[in-house]
Amino acid sequence: MSAKVNKDMTFHQVLQMSPEVANVLRKYNLGCVGCMGAMNETLEQGCIAHGLDVNDILRDLNALFAE
Repeated sequence: MSAKVNKDMTFHQVLQMSPEVANVLRKYNLGCVGCMGAMNETLEQGCIAHGLDVNDILRDLNALFAE
């Protein structure tokens, strides 16, 4: 079964899934790798704070783990 990223996961949880996650986040100008908030902030919270659509990021992140 492939991994599935959801909006309630923290940035830290998602970053632990694959090194490629950082590339997707960079595409959206999210510097989560060095951000202290990444430990507790969910993808949805971060997207709201940065004016991004969480569904766009989820699509790209889940594409990394598609079978």
